This record gives sequence, structure tokens and C-alpha cells, in this order.
Amino acid sequence: MPDFDLPRRLTAEALGTALLVATVVGSGIMAETLTRDVALALLGNTLPTGAILVVLITIFGPISGAHFNPAVTLIFALKREQAPREALSYMAVQVAGGIAGTVMAHAMFALPLLDASLRVRSGGAQWLAEAVAAFGLVATILAGIRFNRSAVPWLVGLYITAAYWFTSSTSFANPAVAIARSLTNTFSGIRPADLPGFIAAELGGAVAALLLMNWLLRGGGGAAAIKEARS
Repeated sequence: MPDFDLPRRLTAEALGTALLVATVVGSGIMAETLTRDVALALLGNTLPTGAILVVLITIFGPISGAHFNPAVTLIFALKREQAPREALSYMAVQVAGGIAGTVMAHAMFALPLLDASLRVRSGGAQWLAEAVAAFGLVATILAGIRFNRSAVPWLVGLYITAAYWFTSSTSFANPAVAIARSLTNTFSGIRPADLPGFIAAELGGAVAALLLMNWLLRGGGGAAAIKEARS
């Protein structure tokens, strides 16, 4: 990341988030068009999302860190690995990029460019699912960076692929993506009125993961240091 100036990093974040959302929304539209089987449509939405995450994190990670997610950016800001003003800039372009991704997907399928969702996603079970989804995502990222940085694209892609199916919310795990998905009245949409609960749960789950993983991962460093000293 130090090799790239802030404008390039912000462009990478905006472009990556746009392509991620275009994949989520576009694959949902395609799946809904091709089948009336909800389970098959969800599978058609899941696999492209997991696959594109591997691609996007691989190609944009060296430029911006490939956050594509305000919750992830918040975590790095809290870890003091990103300045607050820069973190706010990341969050702003992530939201803008996500909205652009929805517009792009709608344009490709000849739909109204923006169309507020009517799909209800609310209630304690859904909010818990989003907290779990964001918790697992942040834990995956932090542990992946700690133990095998080069595997992070695959780890994140595989985690989201799994979380689509084991969470009742289908694992948004991303405030920018949630906002973008509120603007599509298609398979992947979420009613705008349901956004506050989702975003609060995502941020809460992300911060909880940071607190736990900070404690958990410190143990490995200490053990390694003791082992090295004894040898």
C-alpha cells in the first residue's frame, strides 16, 4: 500500500466495491430470471460472489488493502493501521462504489437504474446473523493476515460462500453492500427501512471480532518468542 498514493487507493476501493456489488446484484437477477427454485437461485448468487471476492482481493489488495467494506476499514482504523481521515475517505468511496455497482447491474439487465427494495429483512434472528457474519469475516481477515497473508483472498471468498448458507441473512457482512442492495428490488435486495439494524449488527460483530482476535492472536506471538528464547 505505501507504493500507491491516496487517490489510487480510493479508486481501487471504489472500483472493487462496485464490481463486488455488480456481481451480487447481477448474479441475483440472472438467477431469478433462470429459475423459480429459491435454493438454486441462492446458489447462483453465492458462487459468483465468492469467486469475485478472490479475484478482487488478489488484484486490488496490493493497491488499497482491498477492504471494500466500511466495517473492515473501521477495524484497521481502530488498530491504528489507518488514519481516521483516510478511513473516512475509504468508507465514502466504498458506499459510492457500491451504489454504482447496483446501477451497473441494473443497466446490464435493462432495469430501472435505482429501484428501492421491498424485500423485508428484519428481526432479531436476522440481526444476529449479520453480527455473526461480520464477526467471522473480520476474524478470517485478521487471522489470515497473521498466519498466511497470501491466502486471504481465498479465505475471504470461501468464508462468504459458506456464510451465504449458514446465516439466515445470507451474510451481507458489509454496510456499503447493504446500502447498495437497498436500491435494487431484485433477489438480493433489502428494504431501506431495515438498513439500520443490519448496519449496527455488522459494525458490532466486526468490533467484537477485533476484541477477541487481538487477545487470541497475541498468544501465538508470545509462545513463539518463548520457544525461540529457549532454543
